[in-house]
Amino acid sequence: MANPFDLTGRKALVTGGATGIGEGIALGLAAAGADVALTYRSHQPDDTLAKITSMGRKAAAVQADFNGMDQAAADDVVGFAKDALDGLDILVNNAGIIHRGDSAEMALEDWQRVLSVNLDSVWLLSQAAGKHMIAQGSGKIIIVSSVLGTQGGLRVPAYASSKHAVIGLTRALCNEWAPLGVNVNSIAPGYTATDNTQALRDDPERSKALLDRVPAGRFADPSEIAGAAVFLASDASAYCHGSVITVDGGWLAR
Repeated sequence: MANPFDLTGRKALVTGGATGIGEGIALGLAAAGADVALTYRSHQPDDTLAKITSMGRKAAAVQADFNGMDQAAADDVVGFAKDALDGLDILVNNAGIIHRGDSAEMALEDWQRVLSVNLDSVWLLSQAAGKHMIAQGSGKIIIVSSVLGTQGGLRVPAYASSKHAVIGLTRALCNEWAPLGVNVNSIAPGYTATDNTQALRDDPERSKALLDRVPAGRFADPSEIAGAAVFLASDASAYCHGSVITVDGGWLAR
């Protein structure tokens, strides 16, 4: 009986794949058999690429800034992955940023920057990859949201809004593309040990308050988000359309 989680021969693009959750997902997909292309902005991808190739997979990286991305830039990123890997079967929209500050004082440019990276680029890349996947009659698009895709959080109005929005986008795209062979689903990670949570983890009071609410009692390691991505990228999730998989240590259950 074939392993439904086997990704051998599949071609994946992971945005923000050189660090944090993106790197965890990229390595998880490679371990399951996929060739992986990734985007990076400032964090150099050499170590991640070396880990992928050490598994016997193809690996490639392209530098991209998603703030202010337009359709041509999105097409270029998707085209790079297709050329580097000789195809594209999986898109993981992971790249994201956060801005913390009092809502009454947030500058419009900070709001717009977060929405540009966390929402606009997801839409543009999904559209670019979706056209290719629709044409080939198959594909998997995975959008990384957050537990704040269903909550408001504290002092992160743009981030929370963007993560609510990409869950809506997941459901909207699934309604159109499921009949065409393309699965669109989302992952909602909880508090994970990444650069985005560094300030929280460095604040003893805030860190304690967060961990007191997490039944698992700790922050997630980025590698622990990979299992959900492998599932959603694989044949095991063939009937999952518009799903949101929460990986949060029990945060939303508390």
